[in-house]
Amino acid sequence: MFFNMLEYSIPITSSLTFVLIYLLLKSKHDVEDDSNNNLDYIFEPSKKEIIEELIPKSLKNQLFKAIRDSWASEHGARMTAMHKATDNATELRDQLKLAYNQARQAAITNEILEIVGGAEALNN
Repeated sequence: MFFNMLEYSIPITSSLTFVLIYLLLKSKHDVEDDSNNNLDYIFEPSKKEIIEELIPKSLKNQLFKAIRDSWASEHGARMTAMHKATDNATELRDQLKLAYNQARQAAITNEILEIVGGAEALNN
């Protein structure tokens, strides 16, 4: 069984990943092991109980990681978008400020020229 998830790496990038959810099937080796019960160790609880408890926890953890990485990817993408928007707004503000100051300075220069021209006309 597979499912898709976004794997988060850094705020700028995230990659789509296919995750395999393991299905446990009894193999020929396991059947032989079950018939040879003269082993030196005992499982407590039994193998079946361990598997029945670990599989749901593993699936929950994989799903939680997928959701967490997806959320982190979305947050990183939003951070990057806001950073780019801030940079663009700052650049636009600086361009508009320069254009405003140039227009204001041109108007002041024209007024000074008119005053000097009027004073020169009065002296002649």
